[in-house]
Amino acid sequence: MEEKQEVAVGVIDKSVVWIFVCVVLLGSKSILAQDSLAYQKPVLDAAEVSLLFSYYDQDGTHAAVTGGAGTEELSDATATIVASIPVSVDGVLTVDAGISAYTSASSSNINPLDGDPNQPVSPWVASSGASRQDVLAYFNPSYTHSSADRNTILRAQASVSAEYDYFSFGFGFGATHWFNEKNTSLSADLQLYFDSWSPQYPIELRPGFFDDRIEGPGEYDPNFNPFTDENRNTYSFSLGLTQILGRRWNGALFLDVAFQQGLLSTPHQRVYFGDTPNYFIDEFQLADDVERLPDQRFKLPVGGRLNYFANDWLVFRSYYRFYWDDWGITAHTASLEIPLKLGNGFTVYPHYRYYTQSQADYFYPKEGALSSLDYYTSDYDLSDFDAHRYGFGLGYTDIFTKTRIFMFGFKNADFRLAKYDRSDGLDAYIASLALTFVAD
Repeated sequence: MEEKQEVAVGVIDKSVVWIFVCVVLLGSKSILAQDSLAYQKPVLDAAEVSLLFSYYDQDGTHAAVTGGAGTEELSDATATIVASIPVSVDGVLTVDAGISAYTSASSSNINPLDGDPNQPVSPWVASSGASRQDVLAYFNPSYTHSSADRNTILRAQASVSAEYDYFSFGFGFGATHWFNEKNTSLSADLQLYFDSWSPQYPIELRPGFFDDRIEGPGEYDPNFNPFTDENRNTYSFSLGLTQILGRRWNGALFLDVAFQQGLLSTPHQRVYFGDTPNYFIDEFQLADDVERLPDQRFKLPVGGRLNYFANDWLVFRSYYRFYWDDWGITAHTASLEIPLKLGNGFTVYPHYRYYTQSQADYFYPKEGALSSLDYYTSDYDLSDFDAHRYGFGLGYTDIFTKTRIFMFGFKNADFRLAKYDRSDGLDAYIASLALTFVAD
């Protein structure tokens, strides 16, 4: 599937982030006041703070945790704060921090045995264990520096995120150069991520597991070996070109090259073989193994954007991307958004996105894989499917920031609502709200 998370186990405290932001915001005026001789317009006139909230809800029938058959019910709520702070005439520091909390009936079945003892154990019923819910926290600081003529922008960033079974650290560098009287830009970015798993294997595959309710021919004794490499590294390089094509047209092209190595399998996703006996506890089938995928993956997306400005109140924004990787997946993405200004600062924009992909070489439906294979997965995110996302957005901009909240002026608001439908039965709703404020 395309592009789908307790603060870095205590790494981030929201109050610390707020205190940091407010202190720097109060100090940003005095920093800018140091420009005493020749005036040069700052890259960012005043500090800005954006608050972002989103809610995601999905359901489906092909849970990877239960080997490709089971509930995919999941809900996720995310809160993010993004503070952009001018630290000099030419430099901007941005702090992006957030928390994402989810509840998942699917992941609860990593251990399906801790549910209601009066109900049969089933892949269609959520258990109540710790794996049913989790919190992802992330903290991403970045810095950009513009040249005096504003034709060159250099940037550096770092990122850290954590949840109960996964920790990620990354950093990157990039540059953008404008030329041709700012009609053309070229950009390049390098990103590196170093991640580590704390594998949470299905309960029946853990050492010492025993349950006298197991039914099947003989003794349940899967040939399971834990992963020895619990790290995952990702290296990506991006190139981008933007071009003003005329009074009404502008476009962009981009190319990404990504390479991953390490543990690319998800340790808690079960696989059931077609050539081994089946074992059950009530209605729940016990795993034959977990997902096994190669320890390397090469990805190559390439695409572009084309925008048409029909007039002062109507714009057409189109997007296309082609994706290929060496696991056998090819994919196409196309989208169209049509912002329509309604006057008095309001804009409405319907949008539609289509996605289609072929299945990975290692995908098998439940009991479609054989125990003799080296690689296998029943994760329907790696199957062939089509997907449609459609919805609308409503934006409001107060260019004079007349509305005040403490030391901030209200700048804009953006609300979006979308419906996502996938041909394998997965469907979801996504709602988001973004609010931006400017410091005096």
